[in-house]
This record gives sequence, C-alpha cells and structure tokens, in this order.
Amino acid sequence: MFRRSTNPSLSLSLSLSLSLSLSVKEDARERDDDDDEKEEEKTTTTTTTICHPEKMTTTTKKTTQRRTRRPTTARGLINIASATTKVAVIVLFLSIAFLFGAVREVAAKDYYSILGVARGAPESQIKRAYRKLALKYHPDKNPGDEKAKSKFEELSNAYEVLTDEEKRQIYDRHGEEGLKQHQQSGGGGGGGHPGDIFSQFFGGGFGGFGGFGGMNQEPETPKGDAVQMDLYVSLKDLYLGNTIKVIRDKDVLKPAKGTRKCNCRQKMVTRQVGPGMFQQYAQNECEECPNVKLAREKSTLMCEIEPGMEDGREILFFEEGDVLIDGEPGDLKMIVKAQYDKEMKWRRGASDNNLYMDKEITLVMALNGFETEVTHYDGRKIVLKNEEVTTPGFVQTYKGEGMPRFGKSGKFGDLVVTYSIKFPKKVPKGSKQIVKDIFSSDFVDF
Repeated sequence: MFRRSTNPSLSLSLSLSLSLSLSVKEDARERDDDDDEKEEEKTTTTTTTICHPEKMTTTTKKTTQRRTRRPTTARGLINIASATTKVAVIVLFLSIAFLFGAVREVAAKDYYSILGVARGAPESQIKRAYRKLALKYHPDKNPGDEKAKSKFEELSNAYEVLTDEEKRQIYDRHGEEGLKQHQQSGGGGGGGHPGDIFSQFFGGGFGGFGGFGGMNQEPETPKGDAVQMDLYVSLKDLYLGNTIKVIRDKDVLKPAKGTRKCNCRQKMVTRQVGPGMFQQYAQNECEECPNVKLAREKSTLMCEIEPGMEDGREILFFEEGDVLIDGEPGDLKMIVKAQYDKEMKWRRGASDNNLYMDKEITLVMALNGFETEVTHYDGRKIVLKNEEVTTPGFVQTYKGEGMPRFGKSGKFGDLVVTYSIKFPKKVPKGSKQIVKDIFSSDFVDF
C-alpha cells in the first residue's frame, strides 16, 4: 500500500543537491561552449611550376589550414569561479535545510517528564524524585540491563540540569538545544558522569548495590497514598503524539497558627522499681513543629503522549498524590486509555497495534464493487477498494496503516476494515419482479 520514507529530509536534500549541481555544471558548460575553442579556416593557394625537359607544367594546390583560438584566460577563470560559487552556495543552503529537518525529527528530551515532576517543582522535590528513581535503575541493581543503564544516565543528566539554577533557566526558555549551545560556548561544563552525580548525591561510589560503597542508610520517610487516574487520550494524539494539559484539584498543606507535636517515635525506657528490679516500657517522644492545615489547590500537569503509547501505560508524577502530615506526598499515576474515534469509527486493538474500522457501504456498492478513500491522522489518503460482491462482515487488512509501535521507529500495525451493508428502506413495486429475476440463484452462504 503506502510506504513511509524513513528520512524525507535526507532524501529531498540529496536529490535537490544532485539535480541543482548538475544544472550548475551544465550552465557553466554552456558558457564555456560560447567561448570554447573556435576554429577558423584559412585557405591558401599554392602555385607550383614544374620544369621538365619536354614540357612545363603548372599545378595549383589549395591548402586549408585550421587555427585554433583559445578562450581568453581571464574570462574562463571567471566562468569557473562563478559556477564554483553557485555550487558552494547551494550545497551550504541544502546542508542547513537538512540539518534543520534532522533536528526537527529528533524529539527533545523532557527532563521534567524523565524525573516525573511538574515544571514548577522545587529543588527538594527534584532531589527526592532522583533519589527514588536512581536507586531503582542503578546499574548495580540491574546488571546487564541496557535499558536500565540508559534510563539511569537520562535521570542523572536531567538531575544535573534541573538542580543547577542557570542551566534550568536556559532549559526552560530554550530547551535542550539551547542548553547544548550554551555548553558549547563555554557557559559551564555539562554531561557529568552518571556515577559521579550519584556518588555526590548519596556519598560513596558504586561499590555494590547493598550500600553503594558504604554510604549511610537513611530511615525511609513515610509517604502519602499513591493516586491513580485514567487519562483518556484520542487515537489521533496516540498516533501523532501530543502534550495534554491536565488540571487537578488536590489537598495541600498550608501554614497555620500555633505549634503541634510532630515526628513522634517510640523510645524504650528502662526504670528501676526496686532492688534488682527493673521495668522497661515504650514512651512517645515528639518534636514541636509549626502547625499546618489542609487546603484545596489546583495544579497543572503536562502529560507527554508519545506516538504509539499502549493502553495501560503509566505516566508517573512524583509527589502529586495525597499529602501526608509529617511525611512526603504520595505519587500520581496517569493510566493511558485510548478513546474510540466516533467520527472515523476506529478503535485500537486491546493487545496489538492494529486499528479496527467499521465501514458501512450501500447495497449498490456491495453488489457492483466500490472504491472510496479515507483520510488518515497524518493526512494521507487510504484507498478502500473491492471489485467483487461485498458481503456483511467482509474483512480487509491494509498492512502498515495501523498505530505506531511504541519505541520502534518506522514500525506500524495494520488497519483492519470490517464492512456492513446499508439496505434500502423499501423496493418499488415495479422493481420487485426485476429483483427476483436478477437474484434467483448464486447466493452466498455466510
């Protein structure tokens, strides 16, 4: 059916470069031909008289001489220089166009999404998110897992940028490309080794995951409950990719008057109650903390939808769940759910990347054959065609016209079309006998 070009910018640039280069060369060749070696003929007549004892003979001989006139050296050099300049300008222009196209094709990394935090997250929240995810994806905990290693490197890079005030401001304004340009111009080193960043954060090196080089184990801070929400996404957004804004109303902690007891813990106390007699019991010990109260607040979350995301895939937002007094907020998990496209009558397969379409055609089309078009989400036209009789429930499969395969560039599922027949409400009386005569035999069993 329809094939997709893996790199349209590259193929277009190469084809244009070749054609324009040939055009310039041909143009230069034509100008050279005008001043090319011009030959002019010069005819001379030579008369020879031969003296012989018996008779005298006079012979006249015409001699044609060809003299080649070379083109003027300066003019030839100008032609060559002009052609060379044109080629250089065209190649430079096409190179810039190609690089611009290539850059656009590579989606920029979202450091906030990598760490699962909102764009306005404070540094303390970014550090907690990095701590949790770095421990999960550390190479020592996932030996031989290249995906975990790659994820760990992404986490370290995102953490390094978002915890540096200058780098974070540049990233927020100009994105990853602006950050790279800033680093190339000498505006601060970038790309520290992931292990070094991890060691600076936790202390110690990579010396075994069960302690990471002897670092001190901190007591685990209690967290609030995790919140799980369904995020209904259109098939078009899942096909092309998009950023969806979600506004959530949630509980937050606000300062209040007074103090309260906090960070309470049990402490074992031993007391002597008599000669050689001791009593041991647990006693609460608490700290004095500023008082807080619960309030409702709206927060804006940006959900990055990548092409081909599967149903049920989780998008994590760190500490966007339920709050907990004397603890950290829980996490928020958005669960991707593909919506049914009512206009196109398309739905996504439950366990594959296929698109399933219900297509209704008229009885006339079903009997005489048909050819019709549908427009895909990326604007391409797909021709639906059947030259034979179409029965209710007839299925056609169009290869490579389904949903993108998540994480696999250039790979697509199929479009599966199931046909239904629309019958007329009634048959005119004068046509009933004609219908009987036409369809008296050769019926399809289904």
